[in-house]
Amino acid sequence: MNAIEVNALSYRYADGTEALREISFSVAEGERVGLIGPNGAGKSTLLLHLNGLLPERPAAQPAIRVLDMPVTDPHLLEIRAKVGLLFQDPDDQLFCPTVREDVAFGPQQLGVQEPALTSRVSQALEQVGLRGYEERLPHHLSRGERRRVCLAGLLACDARLLALDEPTSDLDPRGRRELKALLQRLPVAQIIATHDLELVVEICPRVLVLDHGAIVAQGPTETLLNDEALMLAHGLERPHILRHHHPH
Repeated sequence: MNAIEVNALSYRYADGTEALREISFSVAEGERVGLIGPNGAGKSTLLLHLNGLLPERPAAQPAIRVLDMPVTDPHLLEIRAKVGLLFQDPDDQLFCPTVREDVAFGPQQLGVQEPALTSRVSQALEQVGLRGYEERLPHHLSRGERRRVCLAGLLACDARLLALDEPTSDLDPRGRRELKALLQRLPVAQIIATHDLELVVEICPRVLVLDHGAIVAQGPTETLLNDEALMLAHGLERPHILRHHHPH
């Protein structure tokens, strides 16, 4: 079973601008896929569709299925738990006084009660390498730590697909290394929208190239990112990490 299947998804903004055109792809359970493309390609808009935050009214004939469930009103609560969206700015996602309350917020909305709640929170913090951070104040943490608290909140809801928007932006090299190691460890499917092409090479075996709201290429990361003409045509460049080793 796929974590997510997208079939001919299109979307227009209220002003009529075409934001997504006939997008089709799937992500298998446990698979990590990179989503790359120039600014304005539609990457964030696509991520917002994956858990039903867009369109404003889910269609009767949904183009998206999550764990074989259609993204329609009756399933939205469950789907938002299963597809965890990590926003670009962790401060858009953290609003409770303590780390414990932030991580507990999602599962509480899903009706998880004590003692299961406390154990979910500590297990999720353990998964993101923040064991014992329950009483810490999010605004005292580093940006990388705050992003990991957001991830813990998604994992505490039992997310099966993480949709990550620029997860390494504005992290220092150590924060980036820690996040990369964390994403490699997490056993859930991930779709990672990013300008950090080195990250894509390091952790995503497969990549989707999005431009002007359409998928212009998808396939093995090294093959696509080594294709200088393809990269240049879509406002990207071949990452340095690939200049030093040739695909087998």
